[in-house]
Amino acid sequence: MANPRGGGGARHLPLRLRRLLRSPISRCAGVLAAFAALLLVLSLRQVDRVALPGHGHDPSPAPSEQLWGSNGDGSHACVTPTSRYMAPKESERYMTVRSNGGLNQMRTGICDMVAVARLVNATLVIPQLDKRSFWQDTSTFKDIFNEPHFIKALEGDVHTVSDLPQSLQSVPRARKHFTSWSGASYYDEVKQLWKDHKVVHIPKSDSRLANNGLPMDIQRLRCRCLYQALHFSDPIENLGKKLLERLRSRGKFIALHLRYEKDMLAFTGCTYGLSESEADELRIMRERTSHWKLKDINSTEQRSEGNCPLTPEEVGIFLRAMGYPKSTWIYLAAGEIYGGDKYVSKLRSYFPNLVSKEVLATKEELDKFNNHASQVAALDYIVSVESDVFVPSHSGNMARAVEGHRRFLGHRKTVTPDRRGLVELFDLLQKGELMEGPKFSSLVTEMHKNRQGSPRKRNGSLPGSKGRARLRTEESFYENPFPECICLTGKH
Repeated sequence: MANPRGGGGARHLPLRLRRLLRSPISRCAGVLAAFAALLLVLSLRQVDRVALPGHGHDPSPAPSEQLWGSNGDGSHACVTPTSRYMAPKESERYMTVRSNGGLNQMRTGICDMVAVARLVNATLVIPQLDKRSFWQDTSTFKDIFNEPHFIKALEGDVHTVSDLPQSLQSVPRARKHFTSWSGASYYDEVKQLWKDHKVVHIPKSDSRLANNGLPMDIQRLRCRCLYQALHFSDPIENLGKKLLERLRSRGKFIALHLRYEKDMLAFTGCTYGLSESEADELRIMRERTSHWKLKDINSTEQRSEGNCPLTPEEVGIFLRAMGYPKSTWIYLAAGEIYGGDKYVSKLRSYFPNLVSKEVLATKEELDKFNNHASQVAALDYIVSVESDVFVPSHSGNMARAVEGHRRFLGHRKTVTPDRRGLVELFDLLQKGELMEGPKFSSLVTEMHKNRQGSPRKRNGSLPGSKGRARLRTEESFYENPFPECICLTGKH
């Protein structure tokens, strides 16, 4: 790569990167402490003589514990009901639900509905799954989930039935869109719906409950539902276990949720690195998708704000900078990657041991899941939760759900890329003002030292947000169920 243009050196780096350059980690990168700042400025003008991907040897590997160690610090799940929690009361109220969205949007929505049924003392009818969204999946509840286990596991919390009693099949139903991010007091008022109707239908299930401020027993019920009751069906669980066995026979592995898929790129308006024709194709898709409200998107601004998924090549640069050697096994948890091998090959040049379910499973094993996007996504979910390290290239329902589950299971290592910060570094690489090597690696690792899934309380709303809009900015309960469902001391 070329030397930096002009004589500005580190003075022209973004503020957040200048701070990293002043950190102890960077000062230790081969320079004397007394002259660290000066030498770092000067060294940014020099070309690092490092092996490029696909050539030579790996950089010095990071310690194994740093790469693979858990962040649990003694944390454990704690979802036992409090002493005030009572068995569900007999009720003639029934609640039917249509769960909307993809797999993980439906999963968390179903558990919201379980908690709502408890709050209003209604019998929950097994939800109908979304067959009309982008995924166009005709799967029923029992195709994806273990229905008998779900009903049995929740019998101490909520009455659940497979279908309405015959006597209620044709009765008029009230139809109610529950307000998003609502608290317990809202559902006390909602109970009035059952005064005039025995059955109330809920057409949307996602985000019907607040993230914070709910009774402890309701929060723990949401966790029991998602992590203990809502198991996948036997065919999905069985193949998921086989994939894990085949991966583990190779050693430790990273599950990479690579959101470099056509729908994600079109929705976010992210076209960096794509050809003009590919960018046009995504723009047309966005314009033709009626429920995507934002049509005109500045791709450059999106990327600089950290709103774009990392490209496959950027993921390769990132993981190598974090210290993972070229020999690392990576499981690609994703749908069809936009551009196919044209872009995936750039990640493979960094990590040749790149596999997916299509590589690990036989054609016969996968045939039964063909044309069922949610069932296929469930396989990726199983592998991602059980992986040694999970890395999402973009936030989303899958990334949040997997991160929350891994926190629940002992804060397994989840490395969440700082996309905004990384874009600044990638742009410096592109300009030749920074090179891949020890200094670049120290910047990346310092940037991510607190982004690896260690225990922390759930984040509240963003500063400046007001009214109900602030609730949208809170961290999802299912992304981080601490402190309600995770304890740091004592035993479960």
